[in-house]
Amino acid sequence: MEETNQIVALEGLAEVARAREHPGKRPSLASIRVSPGAYLAAASVLTFSSGLLLRSQEDLWALICLTAAWLLIPLLALSDRIAFDGVRLVRQGPLPFLLRVFSGRERQLRLPDFERVDTHAVRTLRRGGRVRYRYRTQISGRGGVFVFASGGKNYRRMVEVLFPLIDEEKMDVRTRELRHYLIDPQTLNREVAALNLASDDVLDGATANFKLKSERGDQLQSELTAADIARATQLKLLGNKLRIGGRLREAGEAFRRALLVLPKDGWLIYDFARLLRSLASAQDDVRLLSRSRAALRLAELRAGPDGRLFSSIGESYLECGEIERAQRAFQKAIEFGKEKFRAHLGLAEVALRTGKLAHVIHQYRDAAESSSEKALLSYSRREADYYALLNDDDEYLSSELRRMNWLQQFVRIRRLAARSTNASILVALLAPYVEPGVAGLAWALATSSLVGWVLSLFLGRVFAVRRTAPSE
Repeated sequence: MEETNQIVALEGLAEVARAREHPGKRPSLASIRVSPGAYLAAASVLTFSSGLLLRSQEDLWALICLTAAWLLIPLLALSDRIAFDGVRLVRQGPLPFLLRVFSGRERQLRLPDFERVDTHAVRTLRRGGRVRYRYRTQISGRGGVFVFASGGKNYRRMVEVLFPLIDEEKMDVRTRELRHYLIDPQTLNREVAALNLASDDVLDGATANFKLKSERGDQLQSELTAADIARATQLKLLGNKLRIGGRLREAGEAFRRALLVLPKDGWLIYDFARLLRSLASAQDDVRLLSRSRAALRLAELRAGPDGRLFSSIGESYLECGEIERAQRAFQKAIEFGKEKFRAHLGLAEVALRTGKLAHVIHQYRDAAESSSEKALLSYSRREADYYALLNDDDEYLSSELRRMNWLQQFVRIRRLAARSTNASILVALLAPYVEPGVAGLAWALATSSLVGWVLSLFLGRVFAVRRTAPSE
């Protein structure tokens, strides 16, 4: 009887283990298409191959390649999505399903396993006082890496649902800004109308001529009412939302009005410095970049004992390349702040840029001690062990330097091969109308360049992975 009970108990435990490994399907709270770069590359290679097959009189194979490039690949790209069900990120679609069948593993990353969330912004279009930004977010952890880009309501939905659940210490500055300020254009228009910002004609040159000083001096501070402060706070939030939305000129007007009321607010000055940096990048204006750095220094003076603000200022200094000021800001963040993980990471980045490996190891170990998050603890310890190995093992350091040099070479080769392929294809298409003999040489060069591009792409991914420590 006892044996029967033990067997039943073991079967129950096995069922619990299987349930944990394969939880029931949850509805997706947000879903977004993966970045289509890999699919576009595959479609380009297949299209080029179909052209070569046509030249070789292989019409059937050429048709198959062309159909796959222009029909199958787009369908796979459209159906390949990243979904969030409240617990994990998971890849969905035909291709991830096939990979899961053959490998036996599902591409997923649980929320507690997130280690870093980094967002990069790319300016895609500029018109008047408005800039169109494309945001690319990368979420990495021990379970893998997920990358998705903005382009519509699906990205906003993912930010709205996912980002508030992530610990702020795992996010970089731009990701935190998206978390707080990214909203849909219709809601943003209503907020602009509610606060009665000036029209575009009035706003010409308003930001560029603005001074970080109240026109009525310190007398204004004694005359402020609760309504004035509340409105200035609303203008500050609106300015950040407009900046994230690419409406830089209107953002400048919102900050101008807010700073007239709160000229000594450290966070407000810091946000205005971020706006000036965006304007400098959009207009290629060195003077605005200089003013942005000056505003960051003023925000540092007005930060008081706010550790979070010092940490954010330090990250912005790093973006500007001001290493010494970034180091001082991070040290103040550690001195005044309770959450010190990001500051220690910043000091580790400063030490890495100045070539001080021992300081890098020290800062990562301090970061591990300052965080209670299991994923952050694992990440910082792993980084500390990696740089400690580089510092202690000359042979391993040499091998890693060779790997990084090869990686840089493959990146250069890939760029050169891409340009050579495009130029050769253009020559091959135009040559028959001028000199038919040149077309064959152009096709041969294009083929060689494409093969070089594919090889450099795969080898670059291989060399991008850190090598394991040598066995003792």
